[in-house]
Amino acid sequence: MGNSNGKPVVFTDEVNLNHFRLLRVVGKGAFGKVRIVERKDTGLTFALKYIRKDEVVRSESVRNIIRERRMLEHLNHPFLCNLRYSFQDIEYLYIVVDLMNGGDLRFHISRKTFTEDAVRFWMAELGCALRYCHGQGIVHRDLKPDNVLLDSDGHVNLTDFNVASEYKPGKKLHSKSGTLAYLAPEVYAGTGYLTEVDWWSLGVTFYECIYNKRPFASHGHEKLEKEILKASPNYPVTQPPVSIPCLHAITSLLEKDTRKRIGATGFDTFTDHSFFRRIDFEALERKQIPPVFIPSSEKTNFDATYDLEELLLEEAPLEARARRQKPRMQLKDDATDKEIRTDELHRMIETLFEPFDYTTVTNYKGFVDSPQVDSTLEMLDRAVPVTSSKGSTEDPDLERANTKSQSAFSGDSPTSSPPMTVHQSHHSEYHATNEYPNQRPSPPPLPHAQTSPGQHREPPTSHPQSQGGQRGGTRTASKGGGVQVVLDETGSWSNLAHQPGGSGEREGGRSVASVSGPPGKPNGMLGFWSRKKGRQRSPKPMEAGVLGKEGARVVVSGR
Repeated sequence: MGNSNGKPVVFTDEVNLNHFRLLRVVGKGAFGKVRIVERKDTGLTFALKYIRKDEVVRSESVRNIIRERRMLEHLNHPFLCNLRYSFQDIEYLYIVVDLMNGGDLRFHISRKTFTEDAVRFWMAELGCALRYCHGQGIVHRDLKPDNVLLDSDGHVNLTDFNVASEYKPGKKLHSKSGTLAYLAPEVYAGTGYLTEVDWWSLGVTFYECIYNKRPFASHGHEKLEKEILKASPNYPVTQPPVSIPCLHAITSLLEKDTRKRIGATGFDTFTDHSFFRRIDFEALERKQIPPVFIPSSEKTNFDATYDLEELLLEEAPLEARARRQKPRMQLKDDATDKEIRTDELHRMIETLFEPFDYTTVTNYKGFVDSPQVDSTLEMLDRAVPVTSSKGSTEDPDLERANTKSQSAFSGDSPTSSPPMTVHQSHHSEYHATNEYPNQRPSPPPLPHAQTSPGQHREPPTSHPQSQGGQRGGTRTASKGGGVQVVLDETGSWSNLAHQPGGSGEREGGRSVASVSGPPGKPNGMLGFWSRKKGRQRSPKPMEAGVLGKEGARVVVSGR
C-alpha cells in the first residue's frame, strides 16, 4: 500500500505525504484517523494523524489544533509521545509522532489485572512525564489510561495535548477542561488550579490500574460532580490484598487538600513516598530500568476494524484523496458572514500550522522559553472570538466538547471511554471484558498416573473393579461399526461408565471395538461420567507483571 502518484520523490524538499509509505490504519480521532507510516528513505516507522481542515473549522477547534501543534514542537522527553513532523496540504493537517505499538493502558487493564510492581513502574514513569511538562509551563489536564501509550518495550508515553494549557505561577486556570471522571475537586469547585490537577488524575489512573474500575463512577454529570467533590472513594478489600504502601500512595494522590497531595507540593513528595522510594528515578528517566510488563509482540494491540473501514467504507481513502485534491474556491463578493468567517479560519490554519522536521532541530528550547508561541496564540485569540461558557474564564473550545477521549495518536481501543463535556447529562462507563483476546487453547488433560522416564506402561485390559467379579454389562461391536452396550440385572450405568472399552478384549468370543483414549482413562460411550471435574490442564505461563485476567484481584468486601 502506498501513495505514489508516479512522480519521483525528492527527499530534500520540505516534508510531505509523498515521503511516507502509508501502512495500516490503527485508530480514529475526533477529526481524522491515525495510521502507521514508514519513511521511504530511512524505513523508520511513525504514527500519522491526519485531520480534515473542514472538520476543524466547522467545530471551532482551530485554537486547539494550533495550540497542540505549538506545544509539541517544544517538548521532547522519553515518556512523551514526541512530535517528529508536521505539514499540511489543501484538505488535511498532518502530525507525525513516535509510533507506540504496545497499545494504551485502557486496552490492557480492561483485559488483565496487573501486579503492583507493574503499576508502580507505570506510575513512576508518568510522574517523570508530569514533572517535565510542568517544568515547561504546561498542565496536561487529561491524563487517563486512554492517553497513556506503551512502546514495544513496555515504557509509558503520555500523549494527547489537545486540552493542555500553558500556565504561569500565581495565575490560576478555571476552565473545566478534560474528561469529567478524571477532573480534580478544585476544578469542579471553580476555585482555580494549576499543576496539582494532573497529580489527581494520576491518582485516578493509579486506582483504575489496581482495581480495574474507576474510583468515581456515578452516572450523570451532577452525581459525578458531587462524588468527586466529596473525594471519598471506596477502597475494597481484595484477594490477593492490595499492600498498605500501594493503598497509601493512591489515597495520597486522591487527596482533596492540595497542600497534602503528593506531587502537587513538589516532585520529592512523590519520589519519597514509601511505595516509590525503591525506584532510582534518575536511572528510570534514562530508561536504564527494564519495564515489568512487556506487551506481546506476537499479536497486534490495535483494532483491525479501522483498517477495514478505510478500505471498504470510505468513498475515497487517503491515498486517493491526496491525489485528487483541488484548490479551495475563492471567496465570492456576495459571501455570507459564515462563509467569510470560514475563509478566515482556513487562512489562519494555513499560516499558523507550520511545518516541522525533527531532524533539523538541534536544541529543544522548551515551551516556556519560546515567547513567539505566546504572541502567536494571542494573535489567534484576537482573530478567533469565542463566547465564554458558564463557570469558565477560558475559551470553551478548550473543553472536551465534540472530541473523543482516546488519543488520536494511538487509536481507539475497543473499551476506551468516550469523552465527557461539562454540558453532557450522562456519564459513560467502560465495561471491561472478562476474556483474553485470541486466547490460546489449553493443553490436553494430564494422565491420572505419572510414568517415570524410561518405564514402559502397558495399556490396561480391564478396569480394576472387574477383576474376579461380574462386569454388570457387556459391550459388543455392532454391525454398523459402533458399540452395543447391554446392561445385566446386577449392573448399573455408573459402574459400567468406569469400565474401559478394552483393547483387544474378548466378549463372547468376539473382539470388542476399542474406544480410543489415553491409557488408564475410562472409555466408551458413558466414559464422561467418570471424568473428574475441572480442566486438569497444565497452567498457562504467566506474563511478567500480570496477576491474571481482568478481575483476578477479587473483591472480598466493599463495592
